[in-house]
Amino acid sequence: MPFQLSPGTEYDVDLDTTEYLADHVQTPDRWILNFGPQHPATHTTLRLVLELDGERVARCTPHIGYLHSGFEKLGEHHDYNQYVCTVSRMDYMSPISNDVAWHLAVEKLLGIGSTPRATVVRTIMSELGRIQNHLLCVGAAALDLGAFTGFLYGFNEREFIYDIVEYVSGQRYHPDWTRVGGAWRDLPDDEVFRRMVKSFLDERLPRALKDLETLLNRNRIFVDRLQGVGQISREDAIAWCLSGPIARASGVRRDVRKSDPYLCYRDDWDGEGAEAVTFSVPISNDGDSLARYMVRCEEIRQSADIIRQLIDRIPSGPMNISVDAKANTPDKGDVYGSIEGTIQLFELHMHNRGWDAPIGECYHAVETANGELGYHLVSGGGRCAWRARTRPPCFLNYQVFPKLIEGHQLADVVAVLGSLNVIAAELDR
Repeated sequence: MPFQLSPGTEYDVDLDTTEYLADHVQTPDRWILNFGPQHPATHTTLRLVLELDGERVARCTPHIGYLHSGFEKLGEHHDYNQYVCTVSRMDYMSPISNDVAWHLAVEKLLGIGSTPRATVVRTIMSELGRIQNHLLCVGAAALDLGAFTGFLYGFNEREFIYDIVEYVSGQRYHPDWTRVGGAWRDLPDDEVFRRMVKSFLDERLPRALKDLETLLNRNRIFVDRLQGVGQISREDAIAWCLSGPIARASGVRRDVRKSDPYLCYRDDWDGEGAEAVTFSVPISNDGDSLARYMVRCEEIRQSADIIRQLIDRIPSGPMNISVDAKANTPDKGDVYGSIEGTIQLFELHMHNRGWDAPIGECYHAVETANGELGYHLVSGGGRCAWRARTRPPCFLNYQVFPKLIEGHQLADVVAVLGSLNVIAAELDR
């Protein structure tokens, strides 16, 4: 039966009190509804405590803590190479992007760079990860609104990106591919890699995007469910520290690849005067769920253009920096064939040895599919970070959900949540 909550009256919904109701207009039939974590749209790891006035959301309180990962604490016990297995599980929709982001931060701490070959391949893999993430996001957003076919259009093409990732890293879902100063192995064959990437970009991706946009862009149900729903202004997006497609859909002209360039997004990335890749940053001023969908679709095209600029320019040479830097694991041939390689391998992997990391701290951020992903490292000079703090974009994006949904209908919850693309493993760290 409907019931009425009075301001200041305690009610057990796993909240301390209901004092927050004092600022709301008191109306009858006020409900407290738990949306998730069992609901399919919340992926069994998100919980929203909704205060409903009939079918309208009067207040929303997002809850986290259903994954119990302890990811950041593991960074204090895993060395700088081992921890890549953890960060790839934070954003499991595009794990290769997390791998690159982590080791760029470690290399900044150690004061080393990467070879031109590793720089190009890392950039290509990061952009493939962005496409991979966006395809699932727009497909799942359509699925949450009943467009199951749209989900298949996006999800099927991700499998071919997984084929590329598996070919490069040897693992399909969690590649764990990067290492300090490079990668755990070089490309098996440059020509095969080029052929796989070009086949995806030129044959499969355009068809998938066309199918998605033909189905959704002028679909009256899809547009009506998203347009004007979950709006946030440019000023509020900045105040809430939003980034990525959510901020750019509200007119925030910021992309880490442009504002603080790294890899091939900066000039002279090869040390010989190479120019940075060119691309546009999609911007919308509507700030609603539909704008976020449109921005992601355009970012897929921009990522494809970036890869096309680099795929025929992969330099020859080593994937890893020189072993003289004593920061990367030597090749297997050196380990088995020379005493120096064997010693260096043991020096890096023995529990009481490891990297000669400077005592200090650093922060490095990259632009992932959901926004600014950064790692703040504090080093005590040992083989592991003294503190490995993550700046996950989804955590900040999830906090703005109450502002976006208040005043909308209960049915709009899944529409707004799908437009945010919240990855639960970035919340409970």
